[in-house]
Amino acid sequence: MTTTPAVEARFSLSGSAAYEAALERLRDASRTYFGAGYSVMDDAEYDRLRLDVKAWEAEHPEDVAPDSPADQVADGAAPAGDVAHTTRLLSLDNVFAPEGLLAWGASLRRRLGHEPTGGFTVEPKLDGAAVAARYRDGRLVQIVTRGDGTRGEDVSHVIGTIVGLPERLPVPATFEARGEVLFTQEQFEAANETRIAHGADVFANPRNGAAGTLRAKDRPYRLAMTFWAYGAVDLDGRAFLPAGAGHAETLAAVAEAGVRTTAATPAGLHAVATLAEAQRRVDAIAAMRASLPFGIDGVVIKADSAAEQATAGFGSRFPYWAIAYKLPAVERQTVLQDVFWEVGRTGVLAPTAVLAAVELDGSTVTRATLHNPADILRRDLHIGDTVTVHKAGDVIPRVQAAVVELRPEGAVPVPLPEACPNCGGEIDKGQERWRCAKGTACALAPLIEYVAGRDILDIDGLGRKYVDALIAAGAVGDVADLFTLTEEQLTDASGSAKRGAKLAEQIRLARSRPLSRVFCALGVPGTGRSMSRRIAAHFGTMEAIRAADAAALQEVEGIGPEKAPVIVERVAALAPVIDKLIAAGVGMTEPGPEKAEDVLDGPLSGKTVVVTGKMTGPLDGWGRSETVALIERAGGRAGSGVNSRTTYLVAAPSANGKPSSKAVKAAELGVEVLTPEDFATLVAAYLD
Repeated sequence: MTTTPAVEARFSLSGSAAYEAALERLRDASRTYFGAGYSVMDDAEYDRLRLDVKAWEAEHPEDVAPDSPADQVADGAAPAGDVAHTTRLLSLDNVFAPEGLLAWGASLRRRLGHEPTGGFTVEPKLDGAAVAARYRDGRLVQIVTRGDGTRGEDVSHVIGTIVGLPERLPVPATFEARGEVLFTQEQFEAANETRIAHGADVFANPRNGAAGTLRAKDRPYRLAMTFWAYGAVDLDGRAFLPAGAGHAETLAAVAEAGVRTTAATPAGLHAVATLAEAQRRVDAIAAMRASLPFGIDGVVIKADSAAEQATAGFGSRFPYWAIAYKLPAVERQTVLQDVFWEVGRTGVLAPTAVLAAVELDGSTVTRATLHNPADILRRDLHIGDTVTVHKAGDVIPRVQAAVVELRPEGAVPVPLPEACPNCGGEIDKGQERWRCAKGTACALAPLIEYVAGRDILDIDGLGRKYVDALIAAGAVGDVADLFTLTEEQLTDASGSAKRGAKLAEQIRLARSRPLSRVFCALGVPGTGRSMSRRIAAHFGTMEAIRAADAAALQEVEGIGPEKAPVIVERVAALAPVIDKLIAAGVGMTEPGPEKAEDVLDGPLSGKTVVVTGKMTGPLDGWGRSETVALIERAGGRAGSGVNSRTTYLVAAPSANGKPSSKAVKAAELGVEVLTPEDFATLVAAYLD
């Protein structure tokens, strides 16, 4: 497996005029970012443009502009500030594919005059703002931005707001830690909530937000950020670092002093002997990218030996002994062209953004989620806005924010629906997620199709075409009506007596489904398959669920004070449907194990199991809900993410050899990975 290049297309410059125009675009992008705090282009477009400029300059060395930004730190646009750096604080050169990493390795060999013998380190390239943090006698006294690499701005006003940069160390050490300040995703969301509360625009993305927050001195609020060190230098002529310390040893000394380093991130710091091993670590970090709590835009590979670093030396913009392997962009800028609204099976109104097509994390994105009306209002989105869109791994693309400074004249706020977009009826706006006042009755067809599925009522053969026919004929007005259908009605809907008889038999069998499946079929908001199982297991009968108040429901794992009243209200509103189900003879109890000790002594008793990917072998065709139910029957607990408490990860080998982020995490934590076939053997007694 090899990580997909971050820059997949190059556009050669046609001549000197195009070259000059490209230089001006680079300068404009950097001036805007470092001056105004927003980006006129995203990182992927910027990287492509910079590569085009460098390629043109390599072919036309006699025509290179004397002030070309291509070889200046921050394109020469960052405010220099009035604080001199202890030593130059440079940026890194980039590669975008395995061939580039090998080319860098060859360049390093030429500079050394031999094969590197000190090995390499591999660590995440954090997507934030570079700073130098100065400690004197164990006290954090100054924080300085990168600036032009020689001088930076004093931003010491943020001392006390940065996790990982303690104001006092447990030891009286004097040194300068160099690293990245950023917002974790959690901090980013909290920062935007704070800004909204103070009437400010939301940040377009975490990186811009961190850079702006470092420089802002007059805000009436403070925002928490996070720091990880990726290097250190001695300060004031006082020896802190071990003599001849390599990169890994340097970071170990920083960590021992009490400052957090990249080694403490989930991606870690890895020492390897060869570039082939480094490439494998790049691929592994790329695989876990979507699960990291902060943004990374690449992976950094460095020669570990201090002696080899000194021999390789520095250029005007970057050290020759380190390289950044850029990963595919997971965040891009594009234009919000429209918003359309759909109604889900529980009656919830779901807005979807229509975007100008953009390449994002290996795929073309034209749609993204907008969550709910309250979220649209919070982010102050307008049709025609340039917006940042985020996508990582299998996560649904989401619109993060608008770049307000690029808003076209006359842009109008995203219109919110006045009536249900499906039936034209009233909208219940009592919560952030608006829903049709008719609830599940509004989106009856998708609800019926959903509940007929294998892992709910399991009415084999009842697809959308037949469902639509039954609704059109007036035979089905809610879920309970399924159980009053005659064979004649089913024959008319399916167009075949044979199919009608089969459907009638499947519906008869569905009457005996356990309470958890029946409750899920009701479409109560916030109660999907897993939650329905927990509710049914806790209360045991539909009668007990109907009698439960909000306080009783909060005893169920995962139901809090906000969700509980909504469930109580919806269950009460569904009383006529529930009564019809009871009258039709549908089961209203949740069977427990025949013996309590069956679960206590089950093969998964006390164990946490995470399932990912497509099931094979005896579990072929099983959905997540069925697999989770199997885990619980065998005494285990189903987890959603791999962590130190995970006992097994169940995953089929990848067809393309690319490990999933969960598989990478499992390998790092020593979690046992089972194939679906091995897992089926382990729980064979509970498959039925």
